[in-house]
Amino acid sequence: MDLSSMNFIEKIIDDDLKSGRIQQVVTRFPPEPNGYLHIGHAKAVTLNHGFAKTFGGRFNLRFDDTNPEKEEEEFMRSIIEDVRWLGCEWDELRYASDYFDQFYEWALELIRAGKAYVDDQSPEEIRLTRGTLTEPGKDSPFRNRTVEENLRLFEAMRAGEKEEESCVLRAKIDMSHPNMNMRDPIMYRILKKSHYRAKDKWCIYPMYDFAHGYEDAIEGVTHSVCSLEFEDHRPLYDWFLDNVSVPHRPHQYEFARLNLSHTVMSKRILRELVRSGIVSGWDDPRMPTLQGLRRRGFTPSAIRRFLSETGLAKSYSIVDYEFLESVIRDEMNAKAQRAMVVLYPLKIVIENYPADRVEWVEAENNPEDPAAGSRQIPFSREVYIEAEDFMEDPPKKYFRLSPGAEVRLKYAYYVTCREVVKDASGKIVEVRCVYDPESKGGGTPDGRRVKGTLHWVSAAHAVKAEIRLYNKLFTLRDMNMMEEGKSYRDYVNPESCVVLKEALAEPMLADASQGASYQFLRQGYFCVDPDSRDGKPVFNRTVTLKDSWAKIQSKA
Repeated sequence: MDLSSMNFIEKIIDDDLKSGRIQQVVTRFPPEPNGYLHIGHAKAVTLNHGFAKTFGGRFNLRFDDTNPEKEEEEFMRSIIEDVRWLGCEWDELRYASDYFDQFYEWALELIRAGKAYVDDQSPEEIRLTRGTLTEPGKDSPFRNRTVEENLRLFEAMRAGEKEEESCVLRAKIDMSHPNMNMRDPIMYRILKKSHYRAKDKWCIYPMYDFAHGYEDAIEGVTHSVCSLEFEDHRPLYDWFLDNVSVPHRPHQYEFARLNLSHTVMSKRILRELVRSGIVSGWDDPRMPTLQGLRRRGFTPSAIRRFLSETGLAKSYSIVDYEFLESVIRDEMNAKAQRAMVVLYPLKIVIENYPADRVEWVEAENNPEDPAAGSRQIPFSREVYIEAEDFMEDPPKKYFRLSPGAEVRLKYAYYVTCREVVKDASGKIVEVRCVYDPESKGGGTPDGRRVKGTLHWVSAAHAVKAEIRLYNKLFTLRDMNMMEEGKSYRDYVNPESCVVLKEALAEPMLADASQGASYQFLRQGYFCVDPDSRDGKPVFNRTVTLKDSWAKIQSKA
């Protein structure tokens, strides 16, 4: 592998292999099954999977399932599905809950060494005596219990003889340590709740910081790669590893996590969005979850390319959502079949076209791919165009349809507006036109050309479709910069989902298969939503045709 193309972690791995410090690379992705994976997790998955495969190593998918209060089997299944969807197949599937017996033994080892104690303080008392960034904490009055007493009390905790929040097991490190994580952190708490895998075997559960490094040690992980917010936790992981008889010593390396504009990566907020009904679920197409992105029409290849091109950094940064849109737009432009759909229909009556005539015009399936071929679309006397493609009193340089103006109907004929028909309220109900029979296909014997080309659907053959126009979920670019006193609710975009129930589509879309993607001419890229039923299609907008990111790049 070319050293110049390596990121800083790959260079570390390469050096470790060349020096003989390790013989084989072992990485892992350790999600907690307390929510659905989002695109930030996708970066961690693809990185760890990529490191292992690049250097001929092993990659584990491990569930960090140590908290029965928030973990569910539903989340576990969705994570497995998402990791497979990304194409990151694992060598071993592991669970932290399988190591509960070993964690307990290591806790006993720390107690026997005088390095852990049972604390009877309440959660509030522990919080108040922890200190601040500028003030040291205070020792617990129970910190100097004897080893024998701590062993007895810890066994009583395990046996269910203690109530929740009555006591915890804490590491005895240093209550004046400048790193707050080292101030006698909690190792075990009492939770009398059934675990989704271990069932009712345990009523005490290890804390994440206590268990995490041990999980890597058990699995022989060589490079524990995680995001920067865990950098301050590394000394604590090292302390736990240094003070018991672990079979292997992992090393932790941090990178800057992915922050995407106009959304959030906090599972807590994502969970609140779902529970409050602001979004329809974890797979709502406005969510940054992989399930939501998939439902919106994003592909694994587009996400992997996006993650690859954002690179690996050591400092905080935010990536514009427009960059992600640009990547999927490129892919869909090359692959998506074209179709004509009218979102806001306006009827056009072609007066000199025979009322009983239907002809089929040939349309390209994808001009970017000559092998895609073509399809036949019905054309008749009455068609629908976009309401915005007609103006009764147009401004200068308006090249769409207006009184007396001639435009081309894509793949069909030139038409000229002759009359506007309105109802009693003055609303336009139809526009009456005439067509040039010699203009089929876009040209005329006299060689004249028109500047406006409109998409359309035949009124007699149109299929009613529901169209969901998705936009950014939040109005604030960087949700980490919310104003003081405001919450994420204050920044929810009221236009993040616009539903059109009266859109009209060409006939082939009546039975479009779930997940199929299309470019709706002059509208954007869309995919078929799972809510679709035979003859009643529902489409989600993946991305607009306008490439905002390309414009940003060109300005730069």
